[in-house]
Amino acid sequence: MSHSILIRPLAAAEATTCETILRSLPNWFGIEDAIVQYGHDIKSMDTYIAEADGRIVGFLTLNQHNPYTAEIHIIAVREDYHRCGIGRNLVKHVEQSLRSRSVEYLTVKTLGPSKPSIHYDRTRDFYMAVGFRPMEETNLWGEENPCLIMVKRLPCEHSAS
Repeated sequence: MSHSILIRPLAAAEATTCETILRSLPNWFGIEDAIVQYGHDIKSMDTYIAEADGRIVGFLTLNQHNPYTAEIHIIAVREDYHRCGIGRNLVKHVEQSLRSRSVEYLTVKTLGPSKPSIHYDRTRDFYMAVGFRPMEETNLWGEENPCLIMVKRLPCEHSAS
């Protein structure tokens, strides 16, 4: 199914829609305390929304750690819009924005492969497909939720010849 996708910055009143999307994805976002914290993060960090068919169907929240590195803090797409290019378009949009600011690396944290999950297998496959590579699995989130840190080098927008 083809959708016309518009990516734009979040308007303050739309933050609750993003939280609704998180709550609609319990296989990925099932920890209440995390959802509440993400609700705050959506409002305080750079957040971009994806519109398709006249409705908000996904979003990406970005955390820029320093002048060289930014992190996809949250990315969520309504399940009925998975595999429609929404996530890919969100990632592409933020990569362009980051390159214009000379950010060199984009990272993301996700559930590590040492904890079997068909849902997170799909998530890691998505990140690999858009150019991320696994860097390290840690116990950042505790023994029960191994954290895989993935990284992508962003090409320079103005490379010297």
